[in-house]
Amino acid sequence: MRMKSAGGLVWGFLCAFPVLAAAPPEAGMVRFEEVQFRSHGVALSGSVALPAREEPRAAIVFIHGSGKQTRNLQWATRFAEAGIAALVYDKRGAGKSGGDYEGDQSVSEKNISLLADDAVAALDALARHPALRNRPVGLAGISQAGWIAPLAAQRSKTASFLLLWSGPVCKVSEEDIYSLFTKDGDGPEAPTYQQALQSRSVPYVWPDFLGVDTDSGEILKSLSIPGLWIFGGHDGSIPVDLSVERLTSLRRLGHRYEYLLFSDLGHNNMDSTFHVATDWIRQLAATPATADATRSATSR
Repeated sequence: MRMKSAGGLVWGFLCAFPVLAAAPPEAGMVRFEEVQFRSHGVALSGSVALPAREEPRAAIVFIHGSGKQTRNLQWATRFAEAGIAALVYDKRGAGKSGGDYEGDQSVSEKNISLLADDAVAALDALARHPALRNRPVGLAGISQAGWIAPLAAQRSKTASFLLLWSGPVCKVSEEDIYSLFTKDGDGPEAPTYQQALQSRSVPYVWPDFLGVDTDSGEILKSLSIPGLWIFGGHDGSIPVDLSVERLTSLRRLGHRYEYLLFSDLGHNNMDSTFHVATDWIRQLAATPATADATRSATSR
């Protein structure tokens, strides 16, 4: 499977929206705390970034895309600068985290399930932070996190929301069919999923040794929390049109899922759209329904 880590706009429907430049950070706006938590008998290490000049409005655990990745302090800093606490951690088998990194079968049922449990453990550790009492705590990430975060939210009692950049809303096999066709290349004419599917000369067969073909769309049916997906129209790594189609169907069923489609951005679109995502979290945290749900979750 080929995953990358991480204009015009669609917000659930077509409209126009400018991409604004983020304001430069000010010195002394963020403080860091080291944290360690356990998952499946392994100690995982990370950092919590907190706003230094205000109380955090919300908090997120940032989940990696594919690859042997360590904690991303850049994104943690930017979240905290926006008033949102963030826990970033070294993926198991990377950096200061224990355990074994799975590279060959990273999208197997077993590995996605394991990484989801790691994210749940991180979320529980963050929710226990004394500065975050009665604050909404959610899961964020990019690319491969599109399968991991919904599964973690399904297993968690504290997840209040989802935020995903270029997160596929489909089966792992459907993403693989698409990225095999595009060779993971972004471009102005990103093909549709049907074009990728119809280009195949032989049927695609999901290997039995990978276990269940994880389907984030099916997992999302079981969740009641809000979510935001940010896509780029030039993305050649995931089938954006298929993901939008699945999200639209879930919205019709009453789920509070929103999506943004920036027509001139590609797969790695976090930098240009970061301010839109943090605005969404702050607005979500300010709604009475979110506050009530958060108090109910933290009291369990």
